[in-house]
Amino acid sequence: MNALTLQTIVTEELGTARIGVVGKTNGDSKLRRIVWSRRLPGFGTRYYASGRTIYIVQAAMQGRTRTVTIGNAKILSEVQAMDVARRVLLRAQVGQNPAEKRKKRRKVPLYADFLDTYWCKVSPSWKTSTLHTHGLYRQNYLQSAFAGMFLDEIEQSHVQEWFNRVTEIGGPGAANRSCEILRALMNKAEDWGIKPEGSNPCTSIRMNKRRKCERFLSDQEFRRLGAAIDKHRRSRPVHCAALQLLILTGCRRSEITGLTWSEVKGRRLLLTDSKTGPRLVWLGEAAWTIIKCLPRHKRRPEVFYNPKTRRSVDLTCLWRDVREEAGLHGVRLHDLRHSFASHAAARSETLPMIGKLLGHRHVTTTARYAHLDDGPVIEAGQRIGDLTEEMMGSNRSLNHNTMCDRSVLLYD
Repeated sequence: MNALTLQTIVTEELGTARIGVVGKTNGDSKLRRIVWSRRLPGFGTRYYASGRTIYIVQAAMQGRTRTVTIGNAKILSEVQAMDVARRVLLRAQVGQNPAEKRKKRRKVPLYADFLDTYWCKVSPSWKTSTLHTHGLYRQNYLQSAFAGMFLDEIEQSHVQEWFNRVTEIGGPGAANRSCEILRALMNKAEDWGIKPEGSNPCTSIRMNKRRKCERFLSDQEFRRLGAAIDKHRRSRPVHCAALQLLILTGCRRSEITGLTWSEVKGRRLLLTDSKTGPRLVWLGEAAWTIIKCLPRHKRRPEVFYNPKTRRSVDLTCLWRDVREEAGLHGVRLHDLRHSFASHAAARSETLPMIGKLLGHRHVTTTARYAHLDDGPVIEAGQRIGDLTEEMMGSNRSLNHNTMCDRSVLLYD
């Protein structure tokens, strides 16, 4: 056997310590040695020829003697290392194996690796716009969020610290959207059996308050807007038609500008790619008239097609012009959708009906318009009051007169 590959173990007694020399030998040189503690059997210090020194502990686990590395002596003091060694020895006595725990932990991927896996599996089902938006949040805030951490090491405190940092850098909205993506990622880790159920560290994170920027147009403002649109009808007829349909249906901008003739089904629009998935939009008489009067272009599927740009119309420039002419400074194009909902609420339409008209998936999204419909509540309260008075009859008059007499006495 070659002397360079021969493994030797030499044990000596030096004072109160027991020294074990383990390693490759070349002549009389010893590449590493272990000094075992007398105070804590099983705890030792391993010295390397390079000068590196680590703390170790040996314990009997499942019928075998195992060596567990505690840490570098430059980082840990001997007292700290002995405290860790005592816990390892205690676990060994009750049958726990730190090596098995470490082996199990290695099966959990790093956060960065799982982010790539999650993106590959889930992103094919996203819409193009969603994929683009999520990609920006991934690149700016998610990719380097928990560098070097395994997925099961990420706790609520880590997420909260990251969330606060993103809020400072990118703003409240960016932090909320990034946290929603991270929450979905952690949920998938549970669904796929990588993390235990109910361990999502994003669950208790409190989102930033959203700034309320809804703007509702009054009847007078709508009249001014209609007059401003009429001024541009001759120069930009298709653009004006798209803007009018946007006002009359409460649809999102992309749902109208991206509308195709295959989605027009009589007096209905069967939107196949809306924000919340496929949905049906019913057209009133005025909206249906607008679509009937539009010309169809050969080999082009778009309803609102711009021959100059050879693509769907872009309402940005038109909206900027008519908004300024109508005196609606600061009003966004999306506020037309909020105005559609507010006028529906003012005319006593129910929240479920408004949600169906707008294509909301959850009724909580429509609940923001609940305060706009106080009229029917007041009327209902009056009807109930009138009915109660009728049921009480003469007793009501007697009680009323008695109360009036008592009030006079009080003021006398």
